[in-house]
Amino acid sequence: MTDRINIIVAGPRGKMGIEALQLIKETERFELVGCIDRKNEGKLVEEVDGLPSINAPIFTDANKAFDQVNADILVELTNPEVGFEHTKKALLHGIRPVVGTSGFSSAQLEELKEISQEQKTGIVIAPNFAIGAVLMMRFSQMAAKYFDHVEIIEKHHDQKLDAPSGTAVKTAQMIQETRNKSNQGHPEEQETIPGARGAEFDGFKIHSVRLPGYIAEQEVIFGQKGQTLKLTHSSTDRRSFMSGVEFAIEQVLELDEYVYGLENLME
Repeated sequence: MTDRINIIVAGPRGKMGIEALQLIKETERFELVGCIDRKNEGKLVEEVDGLPSINAPIFTDANKAFDQVNADILVELTNPEVGFEHTKKALLHGIRPVVGTSGFSSAQLEELKEISQEQKTGIVIAPNFAIGAVLMMRFSQMAAKYFDHVEIIEKHHDQKLDAPSGTAVKTAQMIQETRNKSNQGHPEEQETIPGARGAEFDGFKIHSVRLPGYIAEQEVIFGQKGQTLKLTHSSTDRRSFMSGVEFAIEQVLELDEYVYGLENLME
């Protein structure tokens, strides 16, 4: 490993971005060398209201940022549309992305995987950076071996753009790997209001709640005759995601491949 890790953050003014800047400022080995933002071109981070006092330049163009600063890592925390382009460009510049942006399509994820393989450049895409949430997903996968009946309820703040969340989709995919597939509920069930039973995934349901007051919460409910099992994780502060961001930054430096989900980096 290098003594110092040079990092670019995309989306520095967002709530997650501000937390990531603070993490970098507080971590001895981390160095913020630039930010990608849709405005504030040419300013320093410390010159923007609400951002930490860090002497690093802001760019509106990702290619310009990657060409002009010496970066090891891109921490991508924007939105699916621009986040995909930032991530792709980083890989093509030999910069390892750590991606917390959710909502990429299957085709986009496959394209990033192919570029990572071609460039032999590591990338970590994490639907959730909270270590507790990753454990919740793992435990759900374990439980699905013994409980065929399951539903997922994910709850987020009302400004979240994608539904269901990346965490819910990843949890469902992990459950799918171990669950005996079956179609749940009464075979003649009818929704008197369309969508009342949630989204369909491999025979079970995913429900999305969007309300102010939430940051991120997910409950996975398993049912069997005479018993239920509930696995719940709640993030009550965005600092909960920073341990995973730090872990992913450290790990991606050792990678030359695509990794989707922090659980694939945990022993």
